[in-house]
Amino acid sequence: MNTSLPVFTQLANVIFEKAKESFVAVMRTSGLFKVESVPGNTGNIRQYTEIDLNQYAKRKGEGDQAKRAKVQQGYSKNLQSYRVAADIGITYEMRTQNKYSDVVSRLTNLAGQGIRRMELDMAHRITFGASTSYTDMDGETVDTAVGDTYQLFYTAHTVRGSSTTYRNILANNPQLSRGALELMEKNAVEQSVNQFGEKIKIDFDILWTTDDPNTVNTALEYLRSVSAPDVNNSGVVNVYKGKYKHVILPLVATDANGLVDSTKAKYWGIASSMATSAHALIWEEPRLKTPSDGNSGEEFSTDDWNYGVRAGFGIAIVNGQWIHASKGDATA
Repeated sequence: MNTSLPVFTQLANVIFEKAKESFVAVMRTSGLFKVESVPGNTGNIRQYTEIDLNQYAKRKGEGDQAKRAKVQQGYSKNLQSYRVAADIGITYEMRTQNKYSDVVSRLTNLAGQGIRRMELDMAHRITFGASTSYTDMDGETVDTAVGDTYQLFYTAHTVRGSSTTYRNILANNPQLSRGALELMEKNAVEQSVNQFGEKIKIDFDILWTTDDPNTVNTALEYLRSVSAPDVNNSGVVNVYKGKYKHVILPLVATDANGLVDSTKAKYWGIASSMATSAHALIWEEPRLKTPSDGNSGEEFSTDDWNYGVRAGFGIAIVNGQWIHASKGDATA
């Protein structure tokens, strides 16, 4: 594999792109986030704002002027981009002593690093959803508050046009069960309001869980059983069959460094892919940065050819109406 730099770089690009294609981006495809690509040279900040109309028309007497519908602006949230990066060195020995498997392994891992960081940062909006901020693996403070300045999962979210509040974290944080799911559904029905405090209908179509086996199996029992799983009657239709898409989020039960955090293993909830106000904007898709004769791609003292991954994105969540959660730890 003793090749020239241009030829080797072509090979590296092929390996990198194939590795990207094989990676399953769970958070990005979950339906929890609205994911969009941002055109170049359009700035690094976006603002998202809630706007509601009141729900009901008013009586109109004969010849009377129709009353104008009320418009209420809700809360706003800014989203700002940031970049992530990682570099590796392909050694002289790898290039000249037939260590092809080492080269493939390094480039494959490199391709995953950019995608995995995006996945981790999106998952941590759920992981740290009961806090208004957290410190990430780089020591940066990440703002996780929604537009009303409270954490994503909260007992008394506010609206702008009314004194009404709404709750989107289940009382006593039970583990997933049929009873707990029905309580969460009841809470979602009673706590879904617009900026005027009027009751609205939100279609919750996602049941999300961590990858905790017990929680996953419980979800599968309820969603896929052909009859009610706690009734010994094969003629009883399971009311949950087809009601939700089950989304397993393996990175939710991790700490800021992506290490296992068993205290979050039982997190679960429901969400609406149609009403979600969680945004993930992609300024720079994960890409391979390659060496060339003009950019000091070869280190003089080591003879390494340096390759890197670069990505740029931003995340923001405007409100908590679209998602309900339980920590599953039985805390009050």
